[in-house]
Amino acid sequence: MVSRENKFVGIQISPMSFVDEGVENVLDTLNDRIGVNALLIGTISWLGLKVGRRTSWNIDGPPDHGAQEPGQLKGGSYIADHPEYYQNTPIRNFRAQDEELKDQDILDMVIPEARKRGMLIYPEVMEPLFNYAGHGSANTVDIPNLPQYLEVDVFNRIGTEPCINNPSYRTWWHSIIEDYARNYDIDGIMWCNERRSPIDNLIAGRVPNCFCSYCRQEASLRGIDVDKVQHAYREAYEYFQHARAGDEMPDGAFVEFLRLLYNNPELMVWEHYWVERNKDLDRELYGIVKWSNKSLKFGLNVWNRNHLNPLRKAQWPWAEMATWSDWVKPITYQHQSGGVYFNEMTQWHKSILRDLTPQEMTPIMYKLLHLNEAKWDEIVQQGFAPETYVYGQCLDAVRGVQGKVPVYMGIGVDAPRSRPDQAKCTPEIVRQSVLATYRAGGEGVVFSPNYAGMDLTTLDGAGQALEELGLK
Repeated sequence: MVSRENKFVGIQISPMSFVDEGVENVLDTLNDRIGVNALLIGTISWLGLKVGRRTSWNIDGPPDHGAQEPGQLKGGSYIADHPEYYQNTPIRNFRAQDEELKDQDILDMVIPEARKRGMLIYPEVMEPLFNYAGHGSANTVDIPNLPQYLEVDVFNRIGTEPCINNPSYRTWWHSIIEDYARNYDIDGIMWCNERRSPIDNLIAGRVPNCFCSYCRQEASLRGIDVDKVQHAYREAYEYFQHARAGDEMPDGAFVEFLRLLYNNPELMVWEHYWVERNKDLDRELYGIVKWSNKSLKFGLNVWNRNHLNPLRKAQWPWAEMATWSDWVKPITYQHQSGGVYFNEMTQWHKSILRDLTPQEMTPIMYKLLHLNEAKWDEIVQQGFAPETYVYGQCLDAVRGVQGKVPVYMGIGVDAPRSRPDQAKCTPEIVRQSVLATYRAGGEGVVFSPNYAGMDLTTLDGAGQALEELGLK
């Protein structure tokens, strides 16, 4: 049973909110009005959803607190320079240049006041950092030489994200995490990994990755014939382009896809290699935190696509993630999730599942994914229901981690909508989501994705639920 003494009621918050509203005012509001006792502070990003203001102004208008205009995000790191931690990577010049926070350290600003109020502090960091659709990306990224660390696609073209196997980029992340762990009075770090795998990219109509020299060398050491892999992925790209174009497939798109896998086993070899290297980054960061300060907690902020996509659900089991985390936070942005699921499955119905209508497939996919939500034609407008979606996903996570780590549910509070007819968050949705979490065995909540984008009146639903539970 969760009590006031061991509660974890967190909120994701950007540096801009502390500038716009004042540190003491923000902390008093969150602590007294809502019942928040853990701050998950965006400390490095070029994405507005992590370090900026509300990103859905054009649909949702301004929030009922803070800045009433979006501003122009530049992004970067919002802590002081500690160059001694970056000697093994050439990526060193990445301090944020936003006028509101230039030359300030957001952790130094917030930690003393947070400690006075007994609040926990977690830097909140996410990969990828750049050019993330729907996350309010900065227009430019002023890191010198960054193109030298970018992925190479299956056609040997430079991509749009740094390669996770590039030693300069990977060591940079090692350095960032050690920097936080050694230099600040924090309680831990929350890490989020939202990279698409090669097959995941193909399904979305994108070009598969990565065939840079570092990926090729790493794979070759594991006995993988990279030339055969590249040939197979070029063939796979052609299949998905034909499927998405509606070209005739005599045996149907699904059977043709299975044939593609059968004739090209290298596709799954490379998919497995890439995903495991991606997981390795998580595991490395967990180890660095523990080496630097054993008392710190390493929390995983887990992508909602991991439970809305059957491929990713197979690749990222809860039991495995529990071995490199101290707690997990499943993202369940209930009002937004109908739209996320719609977008996700639309890509499948354009390609692998194009022989079935979404209306035919949705009940089956729901069964496979442990979902029980609105019909296909209604999910964007209705969203997902707290009593089924949040409760069900929390139950799955609690069972999946097998008691090894606590589950803190990521409750969506005014998560940005992508279209005007998408379901809108309400105080009652938030209240029901909090209650569903604790009913399913969750041990905490994190209000997400960014305080700057939330309305206080919506957050009041959280405060009401916590009061009902005796946690406020």
